[in-house]
Parts: sequence; structure tokens; C-alpha cells
Amino acid sequence: MTDDHSLPALTPIGDNPTPIWGMTNAERLRRLARAEGLPEAAGPSGARLYVNLAYVFDPVWLRHVAALPGTVVMDGDALVMAHLVGGMTPGDIAANRGTLSIIDYQGNPQIYNRQLRKLDCPFIQPLTPETRRAIERKSYFGAYKGVTDALTKYLWPELALWLTRGAASIGMTPNMVTAIGAALCIYATWLFAQGQYWEGMLAAFIFMVLDTVDGKLARCTITSSKWGNVADHGVDLIHPPFWWYFWGVGLGAWGLALPDQTFLIVMIAIVAGYILQRVIEGLFIKDFGMDVHVWRRFDSQFRLITARRNPNFAILFFATLAGRPDIGLIAVAWWTVISLLVHAVQLVQAYAARRAGKTIVSWMEGA
Repeated sequence: MTDDHSLPALTPIGDNPTPIWGMTNAERLRRLARAEGLPEAAGPSGARLYVNLAYVFDPVWLRHVAALPGTVVMDGDALVMAHLVGGMTPGDIAANRGTLSIIDYQGNPQIYNRQLRKLDCPFIQPLTPETRRAIERKSYFGAYKGVTDALTKYLWPELALWLTRGAASIGMTPNMVTAIGAALCIYATWLFAQGQYWEGMLAAFIFMVLDTVDGKLARCTITSSKWGNVADHGVDLIHPPFWWYFWGVGLGAWGLALPDQTFLIVMIAIVAGYILQRVIEGLFIKDFGMDVHVWRRFDSQFRLITARRNPNFAILFFATLAGRPDIGLIAVAWWTVISLLVHAVQLVQAYAARRAGKTIVSWMEGA
């Protein structure tokens, strides 16, 4: 987006008493505008972002249109939003269609969402008492990352939706959910150290679902904050190596403790592999301006199973189900090393492609 002086001032059209995620549509729109830094009064350019309160839409629409003066979004014949300059109003759109960029939602326009790493047609829908629940569902799934692990993407979206709705209805903040999840994360770590794997996995499972809920609650209620983001991602980043280490400590309670040298090698592979993968991901973002997992289709597909917390957790679950949590930990070490090699190859290939004069761009953005 350009400098603050050229940002359009939010200008709601009409009214809508139907609530969504525990707030009015006007309040939701104000929160969206604040999050994008839109001014309350028009600047020197006279730019305004007119938004029809009869409609609810994915936040990516506001971000997209606010950056493009002269862009109008329609739902058939109905105006949804318009970024107009030079004193133009919605009543002037029909006479100036030739100078405006008209996007018709019914034409299924595709937008690449960098933040959530996905390419799709973000939802737009009239908000009425009859459509409210369906819209909440769409906005929830609209806040889901397109590229993530298989468990987060396929296993618990419905459970997390139910919990997100419940949290919003009783006024819980995302930070409250994060705090509860962090406590369960620490409790799971202690249970793993005691060899109480089934109890630990239950606590860990609830934590992992809440780890989805806090982010979705923040996006759906437009209450994201810098501190909340740091706390959420900080817990996510730090805890996995501790889980795997104390899982190894707990093997003694099962009579399956690994020999000291084997345990050391396993932990070096897991911890070093985890850190180096994160370093590679950071280098890719720094040098190419995007996540390594969105470069090519293969990279996005590999993210489903790469050696992060959730896929590793699945390995340990099935190994414990078979009565061999020790083999599960060794399998996690091997999978971490394999995933590290895949990530290293991805980074080398990207550097080679750039040296060959190719532009490194996400396959979704290219589409």
C-alpha cells in the first residue's frame, strides 16, 4: 500500500443490525479499517473507500481494494465496495465505468493472499439473520492458511470452529486462549517426562487445537495484536524440542530408555534439524520475500507432512499405539533429517534459479 496520505477514508453505506462474531457489521468494518490504517477523514486526494454494510466480506477484499484507486467490487448489480477519488461518489459509478476497474464477485475473481498463503476467491455475502451462521463459517475458513500441516488443515477445523464461536460468544480474547494453551503445553511436557504419554498427548492435543483457535479468533473478531502475535508464535517456536527431549526422558518409565549415546544422537538430529530448518525458512523469506512452502506446488504439498510439531506428533502417536514410543522418537529423528535435506535442496534450487535469471515467485501468485 502507498503512503498514509493516499489511503482512502472509510465511508460506510447504510446500516445493518445483524450481529456477526458478537459485534455489528459496522464495528467489524471499523476494526478492519483500523487494522489497515485507513483514516477517518479523506486526505488531499479526496480518496474514499465506500463499503455497503448490507454485505460482509473476507478482510482480504478491503486490503486489496484499498490499495487500488478506482477499483469497484460488485455482486451482480449490487455495490459491495468502491475506492473512489476526485470527489467521485457511488452515484457516479455508472457514468464512469470506462475509467474504473470493475470486479464482479459473481465472476469468481482469484486473489493471492500472501499472509495466509493461498489463492482463492475470498467470500462476499449479504448479511442477514438467516445467513449469519453461514457467513461466520465462511469467515472462519477464510482465515485458515492454505499451506499448513495435514492435521491443522484436515483433522480439527470443525472442532476449532466450534471452540472459536464459543470463545467469541462469551467475550474471550485471543490472548486468553493463548494463555490457556501455553499452560496445557507446559503440562504436556511434564507428563511426557513422567512417561505418561497418553495423558500428555491428550493435553498436547487440546493445546494444538487451541493454537488454531487463538489465531482464528483474532482474525474473525479483528482483534489481532502485536503482543498476541509474539506470544502465540513464541510458544509455537520454542516448545517442540522440549517435547521431544522429555519424551525421550519418559521412555525410562516404559522400560524402553534409549542408550545414552543413541539418545544423544537422536536429540542432536531432532534439535539441530529443527533449528536448521527454521534457519532455511528464514533465509528464504529474507532473500526471496516469501515462505519457502509457497514457491512451487511440491513445496506446498510437502508442508503437509514436513517435520514440524504436528506431523512429528502423529508419528509418536502411532508408535505409542503400537507400544513402541522409543521407535517413534527415533522415527522423528530420521524424518527431521530427511525434511532438513528437502529444505536445503529447496533453498539451493532457489538460489540456482535466481542465478539463471529466473524470477522467484509463488506458484499461487503466478496463477
